[in-house]
Amino acid sequence: MNFAIIDVETTGGKFNEEGITEIAIHKFDGVDIVDSFISLINPERDIQPFVVNLTGINSKMLKNAPKFYEVAKRILEITEGCVMVAHNASFDYRVVRNEFARLGFQFDIPTLCSVELSKTLLPDLESYSLGKLCRTIGIPVSDRHRANGDALATLKLFEILLQKDKDKLIVKNTIKIGNERDLSEKLLTILDTLPVQSGLFYFHRYNGDIIYVGKGKNIQKLVNQVFLRTSSQTRTLLKEMDSVSFELTGSELMAQIKFEEAISRHRPKHNKNKKQSVESVMFNHENMILVDKGRNAGEKSVILIENNQFQGYAYAELRHQFNNLTVLKSLISGTEIHPVHNMIIKKYLSGNKVEKIIRF
Repeated sequence: MNFAIIDVETTGGKFNEEGITEIAIHKFDGVDIVDSFISLINPERDIQPFVVNLTGINSKMLKNAPKFYEVAKRILEITEGCVMVAHNASFDYRVVRNEFARLGFQFDIPTLCSVELSKTLLPDLESYSLGKLCRTIGIPVSDRHRANGDALATLKLFEILLQKDKDKLIVKNTIKIGNERDLSEKLLTILDTLPVQSGLFYFHRYNGDIIYVGKGKNIQKLVNQVFLRTSSQTRTLLKEMDSVSFELTGSELMAQIKFEEAISRHRPKHNKNKKQSVESVMFNHENMILVDKGRNAGEKSVILIENNQFQGYAYAELRHQFNNLTVLKSLISGTEIHPVHNMIIKKYLSGNKVEKIIRF
């Protein structure tokens, strides 16, 4: 599943008559940026003075910049098959559509708004403007009110929102409806899109419902093993399955916690219902933060234990995010408190080491 993270700067002016002065698009596959397009645009019209003061972009800078029709093909290429994500998506989408409409082309792409997603997944914040939201949750922003700076900040925010989205509403809402396909070709195509890192994978029905969850150190290998099974149960699963999504977890401990959480939340029909006895667990320290490897080299996974109880998890790229308890708690994806999470953590720590333990 690919997302086109977009930000545009415009001339300002009358509604639906604005022209684009700068555009930044980052194609994001849920793990990495796989393609980028950043360019100034000659809007062939005047820029409102207040916009010049806000963005620093003036007509002289745009004199030799390409006109929109000269970059339109590249925009179509990088956004093809993607869901567009923007902060206040209705604005960016409207402006881009209008530019294509002036060329006689109908630009049509599904959209997600990071403002609306943030209001749902990060409730009760004072402001949902991009700048204030980023300051609240510790996202660094450079080149504010320039297309690339704002697009990269939106991408970092979207990564956090994907982690906060326990009900997988983002994934469910962006899975294309349609169940007609050649199964063998479909499975080969799916395997090609899966990573070889550790994490979780989800089998979805055509309407987005999660019907199976798996976890392990090599997602592609594990999904392939499921595809190779010959049991009647697996044949039924594959007949119902329309698509596979995945979620990298970085550390094995995070994979275990997120797997138990996914099973409890989604109750997928093709996962066996295992009953397990739950014992009361006490940690060596009542209040601590477990820091371990993240999903990439610049990131850490963070698990918060407070009052001898697992409180939730997060991923952090900046040291102050997991050293500052207030910032950390704003990032934490809380979960329904259940003794099984304490058991998972206690058992893991008894046989494995994390990179760092911060006691407070």
